[in-house]
This record gives sequence, structure tokens and C-alpha cells, in this order.
Amino acid sequence: MNTAITIENMRTALNAHADPRQAAILRRFFKTGPGQYGEGDIFIGVKVPQTRAVARQFRTAPLDEILALLKSPVHEERLLALLMLVDRYSKGDDRTKKSVYKAYFANTRYINNWDLVDLSAPQIVGGHLIAHDRSILHKLAVSKSLWERRISIIATFQFIKNGDFKDAIAIAGILIGDTHDLIHKAVGWMLRETGKRDMAMEEEFLHRNYRRMPRTMLRYAIERFPEKKRQAYLKGIV
Repeated sequence: MNTAITIENMRTALNAHADPRQAAILRRFFKTGPGQYGEGDIFIGVKVPQTRAVARQFRTAPLDEILALLKSPVHEERLLALLMLVDRYSKGDDRTKKSVYKAYFANTRYINNWDLVDLSAPQIVGGHLIAHDRSILHKLAVSKSLWERRISIIATFQFIKNGDFKDAIAIAGILIGDTHDLIHKAVGWMLRETGKRDMAMEEEFLHRNYRRMPRTMLRYAIERFPEKKRQAYLKGIV
């Protein structure tokens, strides 16, 4: 029964997979040092497949317990909560989907690293906005929060997979002048995903913007281009 599932139960199950050596690797990988984007984040060393297994084990947990877990200072506990929200959204009725979507946006300050965004925003934000007004993405794209800006572009992956590219292109245009490397990578990635499905759409954007795109963004966007064309973009001679 749901009432038997508590945040303590979920933490205990997750901690059973904790590995101090893996935690040290993750602290370096997710840039938790002073002045870095993940400064101060706490890792216990649980790998994503193990976290997914725990999420499946507790998929019927009450929403308030999941949201309490999302507020944890421990990275893997926040990821666990988000994976459970994704599962709940994907399997829920309209009322459940709406409640999960609203809870997600009420707690974006805890969705504060790139993996947390990437493993939840397409399914919950993108999934919900397929059938709803998408203007919230444009507001997020100019947020002071790095992670809300990343949500704005990564959420469009769900649209891209459905052959709808206009929002990805629009958000990419807003974020083209962003100063953070994690946004450059995310925008380049979504442009590349657009190009996999509609090369003309991606190249139309690139022809208009490639000379002013951050180098990392451009490199990600053209990663799968034929070498001759890729070099032409990099040299500015398209």
C-alpha cells in the first residue's frame, strides 16, 4: 500500500547501492568543486541503472513522499524522485499528468544539474506541452537559472521526436547568445537531433546563425555532417 512507502524506505533502498569510489568519480564528473556549476552537490555513488531499479520498486509511492525526496541534498535521491515522477507521468491519467507537471515546475530549484534535467524534462515538460500552450518555454529560456534555461531547450526533444521542430528552433534562437557551456551543448544537441530528421530545417537555422554561434554549440550541431561540410562551417565559408 502507498501508505507503507516513505522517504526513509526509498533512501534505505538507494543507499544499499552506494559506493564511495563511484561517489568520488561522480563528484568530479558533475563539477562539484568551488565555483563549478555543481558546487556542493552531494553524491553517494549510485549508478543510474541502479537508481532506475529502485524507482521501479517504489513506483507507487505517494506524491508528497516523492517531492520530499526531490528536495534532498543528495544528488541520487533527487534523480530517484525525478525518475519516479517520469514514470508516474507516463502511466498517469490526465489528472495525474497535470499534477506531476505542476509539481515539476514548483520544484525546478531542485532540478539542478544537467542529468536531472535531461532525464526528466523531455518526458514531463515536453510530454505535457505537446498538447498545451508552450509559451512557458520562452519564459524559461530567459530565466536567470541555468537549469531552467536548459529545461527550455531539452524539453523540445519530445517535440523533435514527433517531427515538430519549430519550438526547438525558436528556443535555440533565444539561447544563441547564452554564456554557459552547458547551454551551448544542449542547443547544439537539439539542433543535431533536428537535423537527423530534417536536415533542411537545421541548415536553414545554421545559415542564418552559424557565424555568431558559440563554437561548442556549432560543433555539437554539425557533429554528424560530412567532413567537408563540417569544415566549411567551422571555417566560416559556407
